[in-house]
Amino acid sequence: MNFRVGCGYDAHRFGQGDHLVLGGVKIPFTKGICAHSDGDVALHALCDALLGAAGLGDIGRHFPDSDPSFKGIDSRVLVRRVQALLAEKNLEPINVDLTIVCQAPRLAPYIPRMQENIATDLGIHPSQVNVKATTTEGMGFEGRGEGISAQAVALVRMNI
Repeated sequence: MNFRVGCGYDAHRFGQGDHLVLGGVKIPFTKGICAHSDGDVALHALCDALLGAAGLGDIGRHFPDSDPSFKGIDSRVLVRRVQALLAEKNLEPINVDLTIVCQAPRLAPYIPRMQENIATDLGIHPSQVNVKATTTEGMGFEGRGEGISAQAVALVRMNI
């Protein structure tokens, strides 16, 4: 079997708003995200990890913020498009692991729904999706409440 690994990272500044979208879940919050799309850092990092594993570049190459058709787009649509690109190359996700980094809001109650969304969009079992959240204990831009970031790793297998 031919396995490939990819990693992804994304970060966005907080701005005006009353919610965040993470893992495809709308989360009430006192701030919003400054972004061209819905600003879902978790799914953007996931897309980059999957694209990296497939050797297909990054999310900006496929869904540039200079393209008005992606303005405000639901990042779950992007994940499904990335999954289709993988399928064209006979690649299937084996498992994905995401870490969301922010001081607030508390994300634990939303993680099961994030995992379900990702599993559904990738066509895999929820046990193949791991999502976790952490703080930086007040350090860095996340710790100061200026923004949010996410990291992702994906393992894919080529079906020959």
